[in-house]
Amino acid sequence: MSLPSDHRTRIKICGLTREADVIEAVHAGADAIGFVLYDKSPRYVSPQRAGELAACLPPFVTPVLLFVNASDALLQQAREAVPHAVWQFHGDEPPADCDRAQRPYFRAARMAPGFNLLDFACAYPNAQAILVDAHVEGYGGGGQVFDWSLLPQDLSRPMILSGGLHPGNVAEGVQRVRPWAVDVSSGVESAKGIKDAQLMRQFCQAVRAADRQCAEAR
Repeated sequence: MSLPSDHRTRIKICGLTREADVIEAVHAGADAIGFVLYDKSPRYVSPQRAGELAACLPPFVTPVLLFVNASDALLQQAREAVPHAVWQFHGDEPPADCDRAQRPYFRAARMAPGFNLLDFACAYPNAQAILVDAHVEGYGGGGQVFDWSLLPQDLSRPMILSGGLHPGNVAEGVQRVRPWAVDVSSGVESAKGIKDAQLMRQFCQAVRAADRQCAEAR
């Protein structure tokens, strides 16, 4: 997907569990805030808790709910608790299950040598974006960076770059990949599920600096 030279990379900060961290993430410049509704994650929050945290968000900052092979009951609870959220499917959900939710959604792809991201994206034509993450045991990227050279240049859908990003490497990711958005979780934490306000600010500042450098280079 070709991006304009003045493209502003969107920023999603994921795995928040505390109101104070939500507020600090917004002040840092996040465009979207992610809440993990996967009970095996150390960053898990219940649908009710996600609703409480999402209530801290101002207009134009998007709540994103992350699911991994969720039951219909959990999806319904989430729909009621955070009715205007974007959903992110991070498990083994087939296209029909994602579409049946009737919510705007992102589809996560676990990158590994031999994985065909173009075919994967084509299988999910209704996904608003494809989130690319590291392929590790279990679900999620485990805070690991994958080989960015595996990413095709002609993906037909907006790409969200994830996997091991932090303030020290996100600028390189923005410059090399030119994604629509970046997604960070463990890279801005002081402990699992506990965000560090300074790291979140540094992360967002690094993304904005990379955008300026990309614009100047064209």
